[in-house]
Amino acid sequence: MIETKLTKLLGIKYPLVGGTMMWITTADFVAAISNAGGLGVLASAVYQSKEEFEVAVDAIQKKTDKPFAVNINLFPAMRAIDNNEYVDVMIDKGVKIVETSGHSAPEELCKRFKDAGMTWIHKCVGVKYALKVQGMGADVVTVVGYENGGATGRLDIGTMVLVPTVVDAVNLPVIGGGGISDGRGVAAILSLGAEGVIMGSRIMATKECPIHDNLKQAFVGASELDTMLVMRSINATHRVWINDAAQKCRELEENQASFEELYEVIKGDNAKKMYDEGDLGAGIVSLGQGVGMTHDVPTVAELFERIMKEAEERLVKLNGQIK
Repeated sequence: MIETKLTKLLGIKYPLVGGTMMWITTADFVAAISNAGGLGVLASAVYQSKEEFEVAVDAIQKKTDKPFAVNINLFPAMRAIDNNEYVDVMIDKGVKIVETSGHSAPEELCKRFKDAGMTWIHKCVGVKYALKVQGMGADVVTVVGYENGGATGRLDIGTMVLVPTVVDAVNLPVIGGGGISDGRGVAAILSLGAEGVIMGSRIMATKECPIHDNLKQAFVGASELDTMLVMRSINATHRVWINDAAQKCRELEENQASFEELYEVIKGDNAKKMYDEGDLGAGIVSLGQGVGMTHDVPTVAELFERIMKEAEERLVKLNGQIK
């Protein structure tokens, strides 16, 4: 069993964190990740009202007695979001772990996290931002390298450089990721000094993930070459699966299309249609280069057990090679 500062701090079996994914990391999937020994993270931005969010938190707490977190999204949104409403529910329901992503959390939110006794994880893009939130009281920072699916940030730094650079800079446990799909990747991230590993793309191809089987099978058949970068023209670079919508987005960007034109392609409603109905060209879907190591669709528990067994075997083998 691999035990780290993160597993001890959060009370989880494995040093594995499920990446927050819009429309995907909802209550049932979050509970499945936590029950499998990792940390499931609920995407609060999925929920349009305080009441809907409250129902989701209740559902998780009915399905698992294991630790889970809630993500508070600090990126600019198409609709106004009062994150204090989500925090109200979290405090009322006794949620003990909060993840923020995007711009650094406002001081008033940080104070609320601390006053409620929450463990605060902040996901950021590099050293400068990690140091800033360390000074604001964050307990853990998460960074993902350029290989990752979804927002890649502005720095274009690969996982093998980004993770140890942040580990060296802060005095907090670091969660690292970007392209991690198996136990070899987990062993590598831990060897770089991180205390935990975040995975998103790989756990999309699991039985419990609430996306259409057409998409899961497409990922199983994909290679490391089947992703591309889009939305760089609007300063929101994302790595996504190459499909009709992604290629249309790139074409529009090359022709200097307006944001309104791009939005009709990249909007979340299109992605949700793909997830629900299996129309593989309907919208863009975040996907990392590690999809090339996705070869089956197990349960989350089966995947985590396999990954951690492989990670342990790799670390033992490497230790045995030291003379």
